[in-house]
Amino acid sequence: MTSTTDALTASDNTDPSEGTEPADGTHTDTVAAAGARPRTRPRTPRATSNGDTPVRQRTPRAAADGETPVRARTPRPATADGETPVRARTPRPAADGEATPRARTPRTPRAGADGEAAPRTRTPRTPRAAAANGDAPARAPRPVKRRAEGQWKLGYREPLNPNEQVKKDDHPLNVRARIENIYAKNGFDSIDKQDLRGRMRWWGLYTQRREGYDGTWTGDENIDLLEDNHFMMRIRCDGGALSAEQLRTLGQLSTEFARDTADLSDRENVQYHWIRVEDVPTIWERIEAVGLKTTQACGDCPRVVLGSPLAGEAVDEVLDPTPAVDEIVRRYIGDKNLSNLPRKFKTAISGLQDVAHEINDVAFIGVVHPEHGPGLDLWVGGGLSTNPMLAQRVGAWVPLDEVPDVWEGVCSIFRDYGYRRLRSKARLKFLIKDWGIEKFRQVLEDEYLGRKLIDGPAPEPLKAPRDHVGVQKLKNGLNAVGFAAIAGRVSGTKLTAVADAAERVGSDRIRFTPYQKLIVLDVPDDKVDSLIEELAGYGLSGRPSNWRRNLMACSGIEFCKLSFVETRKRSQDLVPELEERLADINDKLDVPITVNINGCPNSCARSQIADIGFKGQLVEDDNGGQTEGFQVHLGGSLGLDSGFGRKLRQHKVTSAEMGDYIDRVVRNFVEQREEGERFAQWAVRADEEALR
Repeated sequence: MTSTTDALTASDNTDPSEGTEPADGTHTDTVAAAGARPRTRPRTPRATSNGDTPVRQRTPRAAADGETPVRARTPRPATADGETPVRARTPRPAADGEATPRARTPRTPRAGADGEAAPRTRTPRTPRAAAANGDAPARAPRPVKRRAEGQWKLGYREPLNPNEQVKKDDHPLNVRARIENIYAKNGFDSIDKQDLRGRMRWWGLYTQRREGYDGTWTGDENIDLLEDNHFMMRIRCDGGALSAEQLRTLGQLSTEFARDTADLSDRENVQYHWIRVEDVPTIWERIEAVGLKTTQACGDCPRVVLGSPLAGEAVDEVLDPTPAVDEIVRRYIGDKNLSNLPRKFKTAISGLQDVAHEINDVAFIGVVHPEHGPGLDLWVGGGLSTNPMLAQRVGAWVPLDEVPDVWEGVCSIFRDYGYRRLRSKARLKFLIKDWGIEKFRQVLEDEYLGRKLIDGPAPEPLKAPRDHVGVQKLKNGLNAVGFAAIAGRVSGTKLTAVADAAERVGSDRIRFTPYQKLIVLDVPDDKVDSLIEELAGYGLSGRPSNWRRNLMACSGIEFCKLSFVETRKRSQDLVPELEERLADINDKLDVPITVNINGCPNSCARSQIADIGFKGQLVEDDNGGQTEGFQVHLGGSLGLDSGFGRKLRQHKVTSAEMGDYIDRVVRNFVEQREEGERFAQWAVRADEEALR
């Protein structure tokens, strides 16, 4: 394996520096191509007899009194009129010793037709043609020269940042053999830095944050200090679908190897913490024995495929997309041909609008074509982070059996044309922003599918996201019961309890949701209440309050190296606080209000599309110091009112003030809202004073 730099960026959203200033004062330009020599020109030092480099000294002129005199200049004599004369030049001596004047060769005049010197002429400029209205047309803009973005299809194969170099040196999927045969046997200190901070992500492994370092330490310059010798491990659960046996296995592994930690993510995954590299092969063996895996759960590759938690059983779904989800995973996950992408690639497929399809790189949403019947509507280019963009409709209707092929085409465009220079500009959404949706469709059809897609209608937008919490009837006549854990924080003990409880009521199907919730399917009518009562004892509510149901949070500073503030642990206190403080207006809250808490700008918990979104940062406290706090986003949403709402740029809220702030803003909403108005609609039109 070829080795290059150890200096990988800690954050997927951090770009490598484009120049450095060495300590010796010379300037070195960072060259993109590997092996290029920096442009430096060192000066050869003068050596003394003892080998040291001497300091250059000047010998001062001594005055008569021993002092060093000021250097005097002899003034030139004045002319007769008192003016200072122009300094004369000393003529150069001729060969015979006499001074000769400096001669200039006269210019040869152009000859005219009559032999006389012809006047000098200029070629007249051809005027631009006038526009139809007689006005002179505007000058055409010069084409903007763009830097190479490392697009493979255009012939750029040399890595333009350290992350791309690591992937070129050795394919990330190859690291599994080293984990099993070297690192698990020799321990954390034996792990190569390129594997640790790069390739191991393709197998669902990130180092977690070391304890004792608050948000003032967050940053790439402190990565060695922040990096703990334990891992976060992400288990891939495509479609969010699990059997009772699979869920019980996840619970048992948590209690055995992860200190009983388990978090439900908003990508339908489970995340462990405190994983030792020595235990990774055993965990892989046991989850793969029940049909689960960590392959490509992280990294620059296709991530987990989101699916409807009620796929195949929802009474109002257009179709069951499960065959397409399973086929994509079977064909392409683990395929090296599609696992070196410019950045992460997120997919959602559903017969309902219940997978937040607007913020995925590619999504297929159920729709009925007036001629061809049930199929899926294609969306591309969504994503949040520091440059949020909503996905756009391609305008194409895709039959269910063609979804895997179209998915491969979209993913291949991203692989071949995606930007690979700056990590912060490498998601598919940036390519689509530059190309436009018409060009994207043309390239997809002409270069990757070899056929035209069928134009199709758009699905009807929803008024609010569907999280499936509570009790719902299924096609089979049984019930789905959805449970909310605060901000997705569960444990191995709780997961095992859910598996056992599901089997006792006759269910073997559990689903995770894109909103950090879980659902038990196939519950008989006479077992619903007993199931809800049993799992309530584990902190899982089947009839939750607005705040328990509609609050999401990322991992936060407890485990994440990129975070500035605590999030999930703060949520455990915030939810019961809001339930108590706002109990007197519960009967007036006939619409959901979502609260999303993020520890940094990367928006893993979707702060820009929440009714009340918090973006973590350090803010100034009353004593002039720094404390945990948040910038506030208000009125973001998906569905009917899709958008990112408004940002209160000059208004910051400390972590301790979150309860007061939410209480104040929600009461203003209740007092000022119009009939039937949702929070996002009110927040967009409200006076800023009501939002502070």
